[in-house]
Amino acid sequence: MLFFYSDSGVIHVQSATCGRTSSQICSVGRPQSEMANVQCSIDIPAVSKRCNGQRECELNTQGLAPQDPCYGTYKYYTTIYICIPAETSVTCHGGYSYLKCENGKIQINAANYGRTDKITCSEGRPSEPLQNTNCYSPNALAPVSKSCNGLESCEVFATHTVFTDPCVGIYKYLAISYFCVQPAVREYPLTSLLPLHFCSTSV
Repeated sequence: MLFFYSDSGVIHVQSATCGRTSSQICSVGRPQSEMANVQCSIDIPAVSKRCNGQRECELNTQGLAPQDPCYGTYKYYTTIYICIPAETSVTCHGGYSYLKCENGKIQINAANYGRTDKITCSEGRPSEPLQNTNCYSPNALAPVSKSCNGLESCEVFATHTVFTDPCVGIYKYLAISYFCVQPAVREYPLTSLLPLHFCSTSV
């Protein structure tokens, strides 16, 4: 499992790879032949897709890598992310998300129309439509960004008529993270830079 969190904002993944670029990391008890190839690396885009804009993120590594970058080499996952001081908005299906910046302009960091836990927007709902917590809209970021980026305030309708329905029969909600860009500031400083190494369970 991969697990990381932000205690000072939301996660923004800068890079996520699987492979081996060092003979020292995750090497205890392994034969030298499994550590010799240190030119082994493949990008894992699913990590940023699932984790950007979240305060914490947990992913099962099973099937996470699109392919094995180097057969016979003992691999590990490396994720580098920063913590962005972002605002968050969660709106249940059928409602409107209202975003506002008191100072500066809206810049959308991440958006998802779906369900990633069993608690959010669950009040008064039967348990069956809440079970799928791996529900991610493939196109949520684009319409939210188009509607809100560069404005002081905006609203977005949380419905499958705006977003692709990623899991029919599941009660969904729209989760958005955004930050307010000051007129004289183009980027927020990095608040943390954390390389994380995870040993794989097989070669």
